Amino acid sequence: MQNAVRQVPAAPSELAIQHFESMFSFETDCFDTHAAMESGDPGFVLLDARSPELFALGHVPGAINIPHGKIIESRMRTYAPATLFVTYCAGPHCNGAARAATRLARLGYPVKLMAGGITGWLDEGFALARDGGSN
Repeated sequence: MQNAVRQVPAAPSELAIQHFESMFSFETDCFDTHAAMESGDPGFVLLDARSPELFALGHVPGAINIPHGKIIESRMRTYAPATLFVTYCAGPHCNGAARAATRLARLGYPVKLMAGGITGWLDEGFALARDGGSN
């Protein structure tokens, strides 16, 4: 008897390559985000989509805070249309980063999601900041 993993056959390698490589257009991970932020010139704006209260308790250093519901055209006009955003929220159990990414994409901004959010950041052993950064 087949188990659930083998019940549906794996995709052919060509399709698997296409699928998994395309994910890098939509997501980045905490380690790569940390390395880019440490470089001093990451080439993106890191956006924490959580509430200001949660942001104040701890956030990724260098992030700005705009809750996903506050991402509106008038607020975002301060950013050039080609500005790349990387969004995050609490972690895999939270869809705030995806909501923020959707809103940014609807406004025409390039955007990626930082997989893992704060949970992933802490799992990697990286520290949180407790300073300003709200926008």
